[in-house]
Amino acid sequence: MLRRFYDRILALSASRNAPWWLAAIAFAEASFFPIPPDALLIPMALARPERAWRLAAICTLGSVAGGALGWLIGYALLQQLAAPILALYGYGDKFAAFQATFAQYGLEIILLKGLLPIPYKIITIAAGAAAYNFPMFMGASLLTRGARFFLVAGLIRYFGEPVRDFIERRLGLVTVGVATSIVGGFLALKLL
Repeated sequence: MLRRFYDRILALSASRNAPWWLAAIAFAEASFFPIPPDALLIPMALARPERAWRLAAICTLGSVAGGALGWLIGYALLQQLAAPILALYGYGDKFAAFQATFAQYGLEIILLKGLLPIPYKIITIAAGAAAYNFPMFMGASLLTRGARFFLVAGLIRYFGEPVRDFIERRLGLVTVGVATSIVGGFLALKLL
């Protein structure tokens, strides 16, 4: 079953509409969708390594645009709805402390966590909730998301065929590794 799914993703990734799907998934993941765009970027770059840089650019722009929506969700919904509720229950000071911490270390948080395999929507929504400087947020998002996706594209472009052979021979192991890194990302986020 896993082999058929992998073959189907590779076939779809070579279609002419695949870049639009990549942009849509990157946009959605940065604001509300749980699946990272790497799930499509990697097979697309493996299917057409000569397009790896273009695909990384599409993924970056989609993710940054989705990050703007995530920031807006955090700013509008959490500021307008959650902050008064937290204040009502006596947690207003903790929310203010969170905002102060993000104001002080927000750039570092965005740059670091934007590279890690954790859901970027958590960072985008948190930045909005903390009312983090929007232009600074967008610049940091462009830098960190671009670094992540261009690194993936570069590795595939440089090691493309051996990587593809490794994935195809050890598909189950690769799937477990990807799932472990996603779960590890959630755990790291919870512990940090």
